[in-house]
Amino acid sequence: MFLLKLGKKLGVGIVTAACTLALVACGKSSAGTNGSLADKQVVNWSEPSELPTMDISTATDTISFDMLNNTGEGLYRLGKNSKIEPGIAKATKVSSDGLTYTFTLRKDAKWSNGEKLTAKDFVYSWQRTVKPSTGSQYAYLFSGIKNADAITAGKKSADTLGIKADGNYKLVVTLDKKIPYFKLLMGFPSFFPQNKSVVDKYGSKYGTASKYMVYSGPFEMTGWTGSNLSWSLKKNNDYWDKKNVKLSQMNFKVNKSTTTGYNLYQSNKLDETLLGSEQAKQLSNSKEFTSRNEARTNYLEFNQTQKVFQNIKIRQAISLAINRKQLVKKVLGDGSIVSTGIVSKNLASYDGKDFADSAATTYGVNSDKAEAKKLWQQGLKELGTDKVSFTLLADDTDTAKDVSEYLQSQIEENLPGAQVTVSNVPFKTRLSKSENGDFDVVLSGWGADFSDPISFLDLFTSDNSYNNGKWKNAQYDKLIAASKSTDAGSTSKRWSDLVAASKLISKDQGVAPLYQLSQATLVKSKVKGVIFNSAGVNYNFKDTYVAK
Repeated sequence: MFLLKLGKKLGVGIVTAACTLALVACGKSSAGTNGSLADKQVVNWSEPSELPTMDISTATDTISFDMLNNTGEGLYRLGKNSKIEPGIAKATKVSSDGLTYTFTLRKDAKWSNGEKLTAKDFVYSWQRTVKPSTGSQYAYLFSGIKNADAITAGKKSADTLGIKADGNYKLVVTLDKKIPYFKLLMGFPSFFPQNKSVVDKYGSKYGTASKYMVYSGPFEMTGWTGSNLSWSLKKNNDYWDKKNVKLSQMNFKVNKSTTTGYNLYQSNKLDETLLGSEQAKQLSNSKEFTSRNEARTNYLEFNQTQKVFQNIKIRQAISLAINRKQLVKKVLGDGSIVSTGIVSKNLASYDGKDFADSAATTYGVNSDKAEAKKLWQQGLKELGTDKVSFTLLADDTDTAKDVSEYLQSQIEENLPGAQVTVSNVPFKTRLSKSENGDFDVVLSGWGADFSDPISFLDLFTSDNSYNNGKWKNAQYDKLIAASKSTDAGSTSKRWSDLVAASKLISKDQGVAPLYQLSQATLVKSKVKGVIFNSAGVNYNFKDTYVAK
């Protein structure tokens, strides 16, 4: 695991540690690999779930963002150790007050259809995303850019957003306030450009299949119909830096069964695959084994529009009934760790202390069967019933099935009168049901979009579109608002706000954090230069190659 040097501040915000892991030895930079390149530059990669969308404005999940990150490019590109690297912007000038960024774009940037990529493509993309009619759940990330909040609230038109094209190759962004993590955002797909003529041409089909897209990054996608479980990324010969892209093609195949994935890996039909808990235990000493520590927390979210889950004692009892240590060691066995709060470990630090340690509590994340039963009985009495039945919604992958079945057994075993039905559905379906509030309790997860606690904590404000459980707490909202406004200029005050907010959601059991994900993986030793960042977009394949 590699960390950004502590002491380097992102603007006026928290000192961050962007956790990154090189899956395999990166060796020399791609520019110096020619002598060690295999004749065939093709990699076969496994994915655990289907690809939901390629629409930059509406994407919300890890797989979509991984694909967008490698078929598109922003002003910057996030490289090894989350290092800010030049993307479509070749130069940046920041005003003395930190509120105006002027980007000079490279003139050789093109779309995969041969059209020139200009500043207007960024303006169009950002305006499309913040426009309420688009329905982007990631529009909140634009908060702090001039007029973004007013636009998303429907009070101003999208064309008033603080982004302007000064000719074809100069882009000016104006902020309402300093954004501590602004440069990291510029490497995140939600801020990538979009081609208006292509969006207009395909209309509602845009982003729903590989043929209804155009690409600006190292690769272009082929073979994705929108519902199939395989696709490819091929080298984009219109990419400005194509000379440094060594792979000719990456083939992706969805394998929801880790057994199937491992068998394909063993027969050399896959160069990478995720492992189940038993596989991880058996293969942990393999030279091709690695455990990817992610800035991702998996948690239970309660639908608090339902009376039963509005009862804090019921929520607390369910959380306390779960033996998290047993979950990570016996059920997962992949290196995942018990959560101490909603924010993952090693994401950010201040004054030498990790945020997760500063915000750790003795409530909201613990296991205590006796206390669970006590609170459960009290909650049932307050509800006027002696039993509660609910459905636990989760993905249909092997791991999600194992976890959801374990949770079912823990809850039913330790809470008399609890009846839990497990519903394992495709990833895309789980996302849709969660967004629409079509669930009782859902096994959800969130990976940080950038190395700052706000990437987790922002989700649970009253008006955030990702607050699927509709938990509401006025004090929590005030703390998050203060961290973005009155206290944004003070690292210590902002830190205190966020720590207090994290403790508050644990105390109120707004959600029930379970574990921080670590994914056990096998990667062929011939595959080099794969960069995995734990926060933000996970994979950057630009410098990946196959060695002899």
